[in-house]
Amino acid sequence: MKAAVLRGINVPMAIEDISISKPQGREVLVRVAAVGLCHSDLHIIDGSFPNPLPAVLGHEVAGVVEQVGPEAHTVKPGDHVVVCLTFHCGHCEQCHSGHSHRCQTPEAQRAASEPSRLAIGDERLDQYLKIGGFAEQVLVHESGVVAVRRDVPFDKLCLIGCGVTTGFGAAVNTCGVRPGETVAVIGLGGVGLAAVNGAAVAGAGRIIAIDRVASKLEMGKLFGATDTIDASSMDVAAVVKELTRGQGVHHAIEAVGSKATIELSYRILGKGGRATVIGMTPPDLKIEINAISLLREQGIQGSLMGGVRNSIDIPRYVDLYMAGKLKLDELVSRTRPLSEINEGFEDMKKAEIARTVITFD
Repeated sequence: MKAAVLRGINVPMAIEDISISKPQGREVLVRVAAVGLCHSDLHIIDGSFPNPLPAVLGHEVAGVVEQVGPEAHTVKPGDHVVVCLTFHCGHCEQCHSGHSHRCQTPEAQRAASEPSRLAIGDERLDQYLKIGGFAEQVLVHESGVVAVRRDVPFDKLCLIGCGVTTGFGAAVNTCGVRPGETVAVIGLGGVGLAAVNGAAVAGAGRIIAIDRVASKLEMGKLFGATDTIDASSMDVAAVVKELTRGQGVHHAIEAVGSKATIELSYRILGKGGRATVIGMTPPDLKIEINAISLLREQGIQGSLMGGVRNSIDIPRYVDLYMAGKLKLDELVSRTRPLSEINEGFEDMKKAEIARTVITFD
């Protein structure tokens, strides 16, 4: 099959012919129909995060099940599916406590002694996030494969595999935004826009969208923002204080992953407010907060994949899209074939688009 293979940092991916194994155990083979380009992939390409090479990146996948292993029972050939990177075992403490998205089961990948799922001859290829979605097929553990209704376009459906689930879920699940509360979202990429969308669906009374790019601020309004702040020309903390009558926000969702924006998310909280970090941060990043604010019962937390419960939340998100509440059409800025994947990441670097999606015929 064809796949985009990354062989070096800041080196364009090459479209190569690679082999993929047949499913065994609880594995599922999915024919990829669409895969989104995510900043997490870009962090591997530019070396911000370490990852074994050569590798097939990509993890925001939707497609059709082709084959299943002898122990896989949750999906069947022909099912339309979303592939989500929160693979889980179902029997550990995290799974039993309702936090399957935190499970780190080794069962989701093959052991080093087993044949590689992806290879070129004798050369093993790393399967990024246990998916490797920049390819015509993916072979994954069934716990990350969720069957959904068949009337949803794949180029929209794939976004639920990561970005939308992360942002929307952060607002609805992790923050638990209540009707009438005030929410600020810092960073209006695909994940941040989904967080704005989630806050709106949850009934937030005021949603303040913060970014440095004018076009993204306009998109924020489309997704439900009641106010926008241009961080390139305004004192964000001062404007937030003015908009909230000096109180600060109930929830600040940070979708950038930088020291400055994380610390900003904490500074704009009101008493009892909570900052939620969903931006992917460098592994060694450290932040500073004013300790006295802890006595105002302000808090800071992270959110992993929006606290998603795969088999419960993903079909619900699909239904919200079909009901016109979850905005997926508006997130897709451009579609490209696999042969133009490097151009897609160049688009991303310009910070002017929400999501590029790779589609397969």
